[in-house]
Amino acid sequence: MKIKIFYIFLFTFHFCIAQNSLSELLDQYNNESIPYISVSELKDIRDQVIIFDAREKNEFEVSHIEHAKFVGYNHFKIESIARQNIQKDTTIVVYCSLGVRSEDISEKLKKAGYTNVYNLYGGIFEWKNKNYDVINSEGKVTDQVHACSKHWAKWLLNGKKVYSN
Repeated sequence: MKIKIFYIFLFTFHFCIAQNSLSELLDQYNNESIPYISVSELKDIRDQVIIFDAREKNEFEVSHIEHAKFVGYNHFKIESIARQNIQKDTTIVVYCSLGVRSEDISEKLKKAGYTNVYNLYGGIFEWKNKNYDVINSEGKVTDQVHACSKHWAKWLLNGKKVYSN
């Protein structure tokens, strides 16, 4: 019985401390099969790359990085990317809220033969945390960012948190 309580305590303790930093959070959920690009690196080259938003449509409509193309997560289809005639060696940066879902989508792109794919470290939350502009569905700069849930929202330090279905 004491051993069982010890393991429960150990598991709970690990879960609590595993999310003290963004790095620890991403280490917990990602396998780093896709290289990261920082928000400051992306800011400097965003006119030279294709940016994919791997969040859901309602999240994208609240705000997104300017020039990002919505690709979604739950209904992502590699065929829709292929129809865009993007060269396989084009630099592609994928982001989501923090960088977890975007790794999954990036892996699918790599599997389909895209060779220059990056995951935005910290996603749109980190982008906004650095005070970089995001735009809404009307193309206007906004402070709003879809925060996913209360659990994930703690990582969004700047901007107005928005929740929706």
